Amino acid sequence: MTGTDGKPARSRPSTGDAGRKQRLSAVTRRPLDASDRDLHPYAALDRGVMASLARMTGGISPHAMIDAWGDWAMHLARAPGRQLELMERARDNWLKLAQFGASGLSGKPGKKPFAPGTYDTRWSHPGWDRPPFALWQQGFLATQDWWQAATADLRGLRKQNNERTGFMMRQLLDTVSPSNFPMGNPEILEATWKNAGRNLFDGALHYADDARRVLTQEHRPVPEDFALGTALAATPGTVVYRNDLMELIQYAPSTEQVHAEPVLIVPAWIMKYYILDLSPHNSFIRWLVDQGYTVFCISWLNPGADQADLSLEDYRLKGIMQALDVIGGILPGARVHANGYCLGGTLLAIAAATMARDHDDRLASVTLMAAQVDFAEAGELLLFLDESQVAFLEDMMWSQGYLDRPQMSGAFAAIRSEDLIWSRAVRRYFLGEPDLPTDIGVWVNDTTRMPARMHSEYLRGIFLENRITAGRFAVEGRVIALKDIEVPMFVVATETDHIAPWRSVWKTALFTDCDLTFVLTKGGHNTGILSEPGHPRRHYRIGHRTAGAHYQGPDRWLAAHEPQKGSWWLEWADWLKTHSGDTGAPPEVKSRGLGDAPGSYVLQP
Repeated sequence: MTGTDGKPARSRPSTGDAGRKQRLSAVTRRPLDASDRDLHPYAALDRGVMASLARMTGGISPHAMIDAWGDWAMHLARAPGRQLELMERARDNWLKLAQFGASGLSGKPGKKPFAPGTYDTRWSHPGWDRPPFALWQQGFLATQDWWQAATADLRGLRKQNNERTGFMMRQLLDTVSPSNFPMGNPEILEATWKNAGRNLFDGALHYADDARRVLTQEHRPVPEDFALGTALAATPGTVVYRNDLMELIQYAPSTEQVHAEPVLIVPAWIMKYYILDLSPHNSFIRWLVDQGYTVFCISWLNPGADQADLSLEDYRLKGIMQALDVIGGILPGARVHANGYCLGGTLLAIAAATMARDHDDRLASVTLMAAQVDFAEAGELLLFLDESQVAFLEDMMWSQGYLDRPQMSGAFAAIRSEDLIWSRAVRRYFLGEPDLPTDIGVWVNDTTRMPARMHSEYLRGIFLENRITAGRFAVEGRVIALKDIEVPMFVVATETDHIAPWRSVWKTALFTDCDLTFVLTKGGHNTGILSEPGHPRRHYRIGHRTAGAHYQGPDRWLAAHEPQKGSWWLEWADWLKTHSGDTGAPPEVKSRGLGDAPGSYVLQP
């Protein structure tokens, strides 16, 4: 049995703190650690200035922006053919716009020549089909169309700078969209007329409240109707272990018989674990318990400045490996089905490859949900990730000890700014609508922090240098290889994921040789994973690759697998059952004086 003092029940070789620090993951050339805090005064001055600048720019390096636009301008200047093409496009767009405007004046408006993007909900109000709003909308979309062409692929231009300019231009145009201004938005004008301006008064109050919270960095509390432990994260369970990095929760069985092999869930520490234990009807953990499994879940500490020196290796050792030790004490000899979500899945892949290398056979299977092992095509989060950007973030973390909540949530929101920033701002500040709480909305706002050293190692070694699949990621002084993993894998990707694009997640199939089942499900990074049975309009694709089979590209796989209606959870349950042993009486969930689920770490602001 595992005690509460952090000592594992299973006897494992100990290298001592000094030895372990010498063999920490060779993730970076220059990780951010305690030694960075004891700098020469001149170096400290430089880092302090950069840290202050980083706070002003939201963590975005000005050098990255200047470099991108300079590179784009020089290549466009020496491309007269592209310049002529853009002149023709400007002419064509202007003619389309003039023709549409003329048809509106004649009383017979024609078909709109420009359409908004799939996720652009700013134009859903019927007022945008009436003049003059329709013309203003089309003028904005025509400008957007031209800039999209202007920042498209240009021969000789670095692909990263090409994508950066397009991204930045979209952000800039979104700030001047007519939908953002009361006199240019028919929905705001209509609401103001109907409510005699009350919507603007309420919106001003919302803005004042939001501004106060931003300035004071006050964490918005969880609404009482969504209290953790009663409405959300309410699956019955007990904290069976706690150390300075994580709590391990064992959930109470809900069936008379359970499978002999338990499930360990490894969530990302960039978010709180209860995304997988939301309301009872869509709780992934509750559903899994109801399928007859003994379920354990890690709940990570929300780190502060005192935890600045936590490393990626600490998360592996004190998180996944310690959890396996504890489970081994509760269920001696039982192999574990490990499930990693997002960043937790990346860490689980590292741990599984290390265990395979070291002939540690405690894993029965590995499931990765919206998790990447290769970051060459990791989406728009990679746009500004270069040496300058990483150093910029490191300086900011050096001064405060962690990457703070707004600095992370802002980066995710910017990817879908038209919906997550501007549409919300219009609803809240001009229409006066409150943010109606939902279970997933409450979770999104319950943000966490990232310790400085770990995040530096992660950005450099995994994102920037892509060491895991390059064969240069070392654990305890020795390189690991994903091809060493022999246990079956179940990999889930989501169709519209902007954080872990599905073709990037697919690359797990390229760098492994084990038996692998791949699922592509409808939805985004979170909504696609939360696809409970009975959820309307859900579908998924599923395919199986036998161990050692030849690699198949993602587009060919997509063409060969038709969508199936329903929830992928049921497919995973069937897959788990085929890889699980016999059923028997559930193990006793013993109280160790650490409290009931959801524990204390998830309540940390």
